[in-house]
Amino acid sequence: MAQHPHFVSVAENGKGRYQQDVVAGRHRLLADEPAAMGGEDAGPAPFDYLLGALGACTSMTLRMYAELKQLPLTHVGVALSHEKIEIDGQKIDRITRDIALDGDLTPEQRARMLEIANRCPVHRTISGGSNLRIESRLVDRIVS
Repeated sequence: MAQHPHFVSVAENGKGRYQQDVVAGRHRLLADEPAAMGGEDAGPAPFDYLLGALGACTSMTLRMYAELKQLPLTHVGVALSHEKIEIDGQKIDRITRDIALDGDLTPEQRARMLEIANRCPVHRTISGGSNLRIESRLVDRIVS
């Protein structure tokens, strides 16, 4: 059975050079570029949202797994960073994800939690571990 698509709309808000209003269901967010990129830093930059999505998905996935397996996980924290690096003369994007797990977990449980973190849906999607196809098309206007 096919799932109904989840819509997010993004549009310039006219309040700054790059400021964008992001609407996800009943939630309203603001995106902007940092001052160093010509924006006004009025909201998170696009890569901040990407990191936030990965961090939230990681934490939620680990919580769900701990509940399913009845593990003594008391808290999950995730810190992420993004940078461009050069490997063999080629520039690539690198995301570093630090995961803190609180609770009386065995070393084996902690190792398994790391494996599960690498299986969260957002991780799989952005790392190429899923079949992702982005289809772009021009339309007359965006309906929110």
